[in-house]
Amino acid sequence: MSMPNILLLAAGIFLLVLGLLMLIASGAGGRGEVKGGGVILIGPIPIVFGGSSLKLLIALLIIFMVMIALLMFLSIQVVT
Repeated sequence: MSMPNILLLAAGIFLLVLGLLMLIASGAGGRGEVKGGGVILIGPIPIVFGGSSLKLLIALLIIFMVMIALLMFLSIQVVT
């Protein structure tokens, strides 16, 4: 393994442990309100679900990000 790979692995493990410690410190066992949601991408079309009122904003943001990624991919293909 080269040095950058080891550093990325160490950083990932550190962030995982830090996240778990923050979850424990925040009192995750309390009686809080849980909100959930998610996004399923089928091609460039996002399907947004969940209880948030920001569904439209999330869908538009994802469409924008997919379009940027597609343009970047196509520009790389043209150059090579």
